[in-house]
This record gives sequence, structure tokens and C-alpha cells, in this order.
Amino acid sequence: MYSGRVRPGGAPGVHELARLVVMKGVVGPLATNVYVLRDRFSGDELLIDAGAAPDRVLALAGDGPLRYLVTTHRHPDHWGALAAVAAAAPDAVTVAHEADAPAIPVPTALAVSGDGDRLTFGDVSVELIHLAGHTPGGLAVLYDDPTGPPHLWTGDSLFPGGVGKTHSAADFTSLLDDVEAKLFDRLPDETWVYPGHGDDTTLGAERPHLAAWRARGW
Repeated sequence: MYSGRVRPGGAPGVHELARLVVMKGVVGPLATNVYVLRDRFSGDELLIDAGAAPDRVLALAGDGPLRYLVTTHRHPDHWGALAAVAAAAPDAVTVAHEADAPAIPVPTALAVSGDGDRLTFGDVSVELIHLAGHTPGGLAVLYDDPTGPPHLWTGDSLFPGGVGKTHSAADFTSLLDDVEAKLFDRLPDETWVYPGHGDDTTLGAERPHLAAWRARGW
């Protein structure tokens, strides 16, 4: 049974959906979550945040093939293994938001500019959502499962207990506004949330606390 709780050095978590298999590992000194999304029928994969330990990241991906390497934002703990993983999977397309791509020292083959861009691997399609505030070019990845609740990878923009760290009141307001409008106002409580660090959560578990987060401020 998948719980969303994976510990550094421990076995990966495996979340079995009808079409998609989600594998979660934890890498690096900052315990960054790395996710591999696999179309269970074609085997095609999308990887989110090759943060560190390229051998462990590639082991999580297995035989692939890796089609996309998505970096949710510019901070090094989320791309530390990207160069090595990209070299091992030369046909995979590197993806980041255009506002963060220049700060990622691995060429971004697909620099997205806003909301609604889609990536398809096998017969699985995911949507990219721009969340600005933790960094200017933060991305979330949404899989709107046709057989169940949505699944959402939020990088460092949303965690259990609050939004990600910001460095100014304006950045905090931007991030919380985006998270409310683009995630909570759009998606149901059952939406499963996979953050960039730590345990998973759901939008329903976090929704009652939105007003307290805003009052607490950055």
C-alpha cells in the first residue's frame, strides 16, 4: 500500500494507478523527492526533478525509455543529477519554465512559457502549471486521471502545511495567489499532492488552512 512516505536510503514508493505507475525516491543531502511516471502499457516515462545521486535516479527509471526530464524550478537540489541523467538518456527532452531555465546549467530543450502546455509519453498526457513565487519559474505537473482523482506534483510550491519558502511579501502573495487560483480553486479535495520534499498530502487535507497561511504571511 502506497503511503507517500519514503525515507532517504529506503526503498522507493510505488503508487499503482490504472494507467500510470508513480515511483518516488529521495535523494541528496536535502532529501529531495524524485519521481518517475511510467505508462504501464508502453513503458514510456517522464521524470520529475533529478536532484542528486544519478545512479539512484536512473535505477528508479529502470529500462525506460525516458521521454521527458522535467525540472520544477531552478534550485540546485532539484537538478543536481540532471546532466548525468540527460547524458544517459540522450533522447529525453529536458523541460523547465523559461523564467528558470537560464539558471539551470543543463540546456533546456523545451522552455515553457505559461500554463496549459502538455507533455505526452506513451498514452499518458500531463499538464504543466506555472506557480510563481518560490522561484519565478516554478512548475507543477498535473495528471488528470480519467479513472480516478487527479495527481499533482508541486515541486517546492506546495507542501503539507503551507506553500514553499519565499523571500519577500510580494513573492509570498504571488505564490499563494497562484496556488489558490490554479490548484485549490480548480481541483477537487481528492487530488493527490506529491511535493518536492517530504510526505505526500491531498488538497482536501490542506484546503481548510488556506486562510491561516495567508494571515501567517511569509
